[in-house]
Amino acid sequence: MAIEGGGDYAFVDMAELCLVSDVVIPSKLKVSDFDKYKGTTCPKNHLKMYCRKMGEYTKDEKLLMHLFQESLTKAVVTWYTNLESSRVHSWKDLMVAFIRQYQYNSDMAPNRMQL
Repeated sequence: MAIEGGGDYAFVDMAELCLVSDVVIPSKLKVSDFDKYKGTTCPKNHLKMYCRKMGEYTKDEKLLMHLFQESLTKAVVTWYTNLESSRVHSWKDLMVAFIRQYQYNSDMAPNRMQL
């Protein structure tokens, strides 16, 4: 499908806009109402809660990767949309990138000894 004025943009093919290609979304899938990650709390806890809500789909990496954007908000959505598909090939790659990006929230949180 050609986009009118498509020559003005770096992308023309819709597939180039997707982080995950060939994702199959089950017709009976009801997207959970996720707690939205704003980039200010522990990224590992967010991943745990996301995976628990996605329970029956945890074996479908492409679906996990695609729907992860539904659990993000604000600047974190921008981070997700700027990921390069050439660098994110698996759910593990996405988790590592996410934790690496937002790990500072865990590092800054005071522990019991500091309180």
